[in-house]
Amino acid sequence: MDATLLIDRRTHDLGGGLIVGRVLPYRKRRMVGPFIFLDHLGPLDLAPGIPKALDVRPHPHIGLSTVTYLYSGAITHRDSLGFEQEIRPGEVNWMTAGSGITHSERLEYARSHGAHMHGIQAWVALPQEAEETAPCFHHHHGPEQLPEVHENGVASRLIAGSIDGDTARVQTHSPLFYLHWEMDAGARRSLSAQYPERAVYVARGEVELDGYILPEGRMLVLAAGSSAQITARQPSTLMLLGGDPIGERFIYWNFVSSSKDRLEQAREDWRAQRMTLPVGDDQEFIPLPEDPPGSR
Repeated sequence: MDATLLIDRRTHDLGGGLIVGRVLPYRKRRMVGPFIFLDHLGPLDLAPGIPKALDVRPHPHIGLSTVTYLYSGAITHRDSLGFEQEIRPGEVNWMTAGSGITHSERLEYARSHGAHMHGIQAWVALPQEAEETAPCFHHHHGPEQLPEVHENGVASRLIAGSIDGDTARVQTHSPLFYLHWEMDAGARRSLSAQYPERAVYVARGEVELDGYILPEGRMLVLAAGSSAQITARQPSTLMLLGGDPIGERFIYWNFVSSSKDRLEQAREDWRAQRMTLPVGDDQEFIPLPEDPPGSR
């Protein structure tokens, strides 16, 4: 197994003081398969009564699917299609923005009860033929929808896509896989070479991949063509992801597109308040980055 790149998470403030570790995009590697964004939230302890400033206020997306996946804690999702869903650990909250959607992510459970927050948010860029698809939202949980395998000290859950004969029931638009592994110390397992672009991210613990030592907060992008042997040096939480490449994509803020003109249109739509805010959460929003706070 050959590696092509090591990526360390970088500190990023989502606004209001909520700090995450940003992994993708990276200046030397914008995407892995269709995955164009990956943020690592926590682990952090939130006390009851936390300020609303820590919430992610209503904001827009185009041209992608988002997936929020928690190891612990809870987040309340609301969107412009009218869906309200509390996201809990091990569940998949898959929102396809397509031609445009808005949503908010509130820490309502933590505000009431306190919480140990830990999780990952990823964006999956849509292929050109699906970039303007109608927005939709789906919530998935349980082994019937998210296949699980428990063997030799490794608990695996397929969050989305297909790999090694298993397929999650999440609707995707291009060939991909997204896995969560929990590994006991000393456990070993291989990641197949089914897809040309693959990466392994360590959310907790430390693993070894054919001589590479990966501590918490580091991603290893793998070369195509051979399986990767992964050994846990301590109890570890991994996210494994990748798929077929879908071509160049441009990013502006929360918008992803194969067209810079489409990004400019999305900018203007949001600036002019032509995008509907989430149902039940339409009293505030995040302005465009260049717009001063409170400009609404």
